Amino acid sequence: MKLLVTGGAGFIGSHFIRHMLGAHPKYRIINLDKLTYAGNLGNCGDYAGDSRYEFVKGDITDRRLVDDLASQVDVILNFAAETHVDNSIEDSTEFIETNVMGTQVLLEAAKKHKHRRYLQVSTDEVYGDTVEGYFNEESPLKPSSPYSASKAAGDMLCLAYRRTYGMPILITRCSNNYGTHQYPEKLIPFFIQKLKKGEKVPVYGDGLNIRDWLHVIDHARAIDLVLHKGKEGEIYNIGANEEHTNLEITQRLLKQMALPEDRIEFVTDRPGHDIRYAIDSSKIQKELGWKPSISFEKGFGEMVEWYLEAASV
Repeated sequence: MKLLVTGGAGFIGSHFIRHMLGAHPKYRIINLDKLTYAGNLGNCGDYAGDSRYEFVKGDITDRRLVDDLASQVDVILNFAAETHVDNSIEDSTEFIETNVMGTQVLLEAAKKHKHRRYLQVSTDEVYGDTVEGYFNEESPLKPSSPYSASKAAGDMLCLAYRRTYGMPILITRCSNNYGTHQYPEKLIPFFIQKLKKGEKVPVYGDGLNIRDWLHVIDHARAIDLVLHKGKEGEIYNIGANEEHTNLEITQRLLKQMALPEDRIEFVTDRPGHDIRYAIDSSKIQKELGWKPSISFEKGFGEMVEWYLEAASV
């Protein structure tokens, strides 16, 4: 089977390609990535010379390029996205272009070439937040930020193409990912970078916003399962049931780096900041047999050590 993976030079996409090349020796993968600020070919360095792998620099909104690449593959997996909430609050233009228009371009190509499957990688943020309980795949979408609204719009396009054209659509919605090779705009690598420079770390509000933390390798394994065993037209939540406040994450990081808590600086909260993300992942566990394999304790410790040893994060 030949795969077109969009956004494969990013954090999650690059880990997914690495996993697939290892798990499926006969597969071939084309990685289409625009190489924006968050894309880094260094993330793909260990398999760049693999004969089963090809990199193409380009934009998923480029219809001609996408059509040409789509004609060469059996499935599309769309990881490409603008994802940083703070950036979407400043200007949502690129988020709409990539996350909505780019998804539409990919769907049209998949429809034209009658692909075996199209998998949209989405986020738990499309559900909005909740103080208690958990969102399942049937929960209504209530995105809070321009970013999550653009991802929800992409999801809706996928479901519309499923109903209208009968396309073999799959959607995954994951919780917060952590692991190596993440661009340092996200909380953990961003804080490590600042602490390495001797600076304080800015924690929004009171730091009590809650996120569920999923190791990126477990996420890659889950997407592999959904691609091969998921039911067409279905949505699968992927979470680890590892809920921690942002303050707890920061304190854990300071402890591992042997730094005092006075390195924390509480700052004005982000507009519309979601209180708690929480998804029910029982569907993928019961139907596909997936479950997290990396404990947060182990994964967090190894990740921090990797960033501390890296020349830059």
